[in-house]
Amino acid sequence: MELPQMPELMGLSLLVGLLALMATAAVARGWLRAEEERSSRPVRQKVNGSKKSGTKKQKQQQRIRKEKPQPHNFTHRLLAAALKSHNGNISCMDFSSNGKYLATCADDRTVRIWSTKDFLQREHRSMRANVELDHATLVRFSPDCRAFVVWLANGDTLRVFKMTKREDGGFTFTATPEDFPKKHKAPVINIGIADTGKFIMTVSSDTMVLIWNLKGQVLSTINTNQMNNTYATISPCSRFVASCGFTPDVKVWEVCFGKKGDFQEVVRAFELKGHAAAVHFFAFSNDSRRMASVSKDGTWKLWDTDVEYKKQQDPYLLRTGRFEEASTMPCRLALSPDTHVLALASGTSIHLFNTRRGEKEEYFEQVHGECITDLSFDITGRFLASCGDRAVRLFHNTPGHRAVVEEMRDLLKRASSESTRQRLQQQLAQAQEALKSLGALKK
Repeated sequence: MELPQMPELMGLSLLVGLLALMATAAVARGWLRAEEERSSRPVRQKVNGSKKSGTKKQKQQQRIRKEKPQPHNFTHRLLAAALKSHNGNISCMDFSSNGKYLATCADDRTVRIWSTKDFLQREHRSMRANVELDHATLVRFSPDCRAFVVWLANGDTLRVFKMTKREDGGFTFTATPEDFPKKHKAPVINIGIADTGKFIMTVSSDTMVLIWNLKGQVLSTINTNQMNNTYATISPCSRFVASCGFTPDVKVWEVCFGKKGDFQEVVRAFELKGHAAAVHFFAFSNDSRRMASVSKDGTWKLWDTDVEYKKQQDPYLLRTGRFEEASTMPCRLALSPDTHVLALASGTSIHLFNTRRGEKEEYFEQVHGECITDLSFDITGRFLASCGDRAVRLFHNTPGHRAVVEEMRDLLKRASSESTRQRLQQQLAQAQEALKSLGALKK
């Protein structure tokens, strides 16, 4: 009875076995596929990660390229030269007392010393001094022009660089081993070295002015009591230190030394009073007998400071001019060595005034790509220099030549001797020739 069922059972057993083998094979293939994916996943992730990092690096490079400032292009018929070697924005400059050099400092950690005799040449040579692990915001030549001092942006102190001779016969500037001690509690806004070499001045944005000796010792501390200082400097004659700030006046002190050169004291000398608002900036003439100031009240003033201040004589006001830009933004000022020309900088533009007549004669618009950080005449008065981006721009001082023409003509009318008349006539001819060569001679 059971024999006939055997084929059916065998067929059923074969079918079940076949299904089991198929299931096992499927499971094995799935396991192998899973292993392959597991082993290949880190490789893919690594490849994808490298692609992402590569893309990120490319984006950073593109961003750096985009953020790199484009050179500011400026042209003008009176532009004499543009000094372009710095890779960062220039914050300060200083002409040497012998007129041979111009020092500039920038945030590229360098100070450059330019030769003034190359100003009108195609190539502008310069010596470079590196500021290690910092950068300078202010620079000033020593009186003998063989050294300079800088104010360090991060170190908040003075560093001295001295000229040294290289093995090849050339010269370089090397920092002294020790910096000055830190004394200021607020940002320093200017520094100066007396032309006598007897002292150094530093001024901060609070109310402090410090007088140092050349060894880094503080001789005197001046509290200006002006709420805040906006500027201070040493007079060219080295007798005075003056400051301006929140108050509508300029305060001047005398730095007194004994006959043997020993420091004695700092005493109040005189004040420039006449502005109706805070004073932005001021400057001395080369002989310290004149001063100019510009105020938030929208005016500039020229003063006669050759007075007997010890007998309580006050400075005389010689001229007042309007400069509306000063009422809305801070500005800088430079007075030509002969006091005939006043340069005022606001934002990126420069205005030149004739101080004899109080009239504006020249206007240079958008001179720099950034706000002008420094403004100065060279010691001859032939050039006006400005900085604000990565270049120093030098302008011919045509208002100065015109002022000489006016002055010589006036003096010729009063000349009493033939020799005097010839000398004045020669100076007049030289000024007229200079104006003619610049295309600025007025008929």
